[in-house]
Amino acid sequence: MYQFKAFKATEEPDLCQQFKAGHVQVLIDYGIANVTTNNDAWMQDDLVYGVVAIDTYTNQLVGGIRVHISNVSNQLPVEMAVGKMDPTIYKVVQLFRENGGAGELCALWNSKSVSGKGISLLLTRAGISIINQLKFQTLMGICADYTLKMFQQVGFRVNESLGLNGGFPYPNETYIAKVLGIMNAVTLETAMPEDKKRMTSLRIDPEQNAVENTPKGTISIKYSLIINKNKG
Repeated sequence: MYQFKAFKATEEPDLCQQFKAGHVQVLIDYGIANVTTNNDAWMQDDLVYGVVAIDTYTNQLVGGIRVHISNVSNQLPVEMAVGKMDPTIYKVVQLFRENGGAGELCALWNSKSVSGKGISLLLTRAGISIINQLKFQTLMGICADYTLKMFQQVGFRVNESLGLNGGFPYPNETYIAKVLGIMNAVTLETAMPEDKKRMTSLRIDPEQNAVENTPKGTISIKYSLIINKNKG
């Protein structure tokens, strides 16, 4: 069984360090070292939240994902990633921020121990599901071509006004990344029916036990997705 736990970054420093360690190891495994958000700054950002996947038998983190909320002071990771290649991204984020609020889903990773089990999709759904607690409308992201289908499944669409039809060489020239957006992270109207159903269920009942269908069978998940934003 796995536990999916939501948290505010500034309230869980130990969890943040475990998140970073797991993410860095995955990047090393793929030969990637220059991801712009591969640092500690997000841990002190009052507008960063996360969801981690914990193996309840070993108590080890096996995956994670973050949500960054946009404000005028701090750039979103997608702005830092592609802004020098296409400054239009700044205007796009500003427009969304001023019209219902904007945020970004980023830093998705899962360890080799759960590779192929569908943890990435389940984490992505969980990350999107907590947006109703954070109260903004447009969710953005950046993903590699090989994960595009999964992100489209949960409602993201490529913003073809940026880069070359939405694509950028990132994190290096070996990869082409796509800049994405869910134009309405409240209604989830662009998600596939089953994904929308599960994300809506997690919003209605963020503390639930569920058996999820994955490519390698079923997985039992204990969801603990209520964010304590005023802890301490």
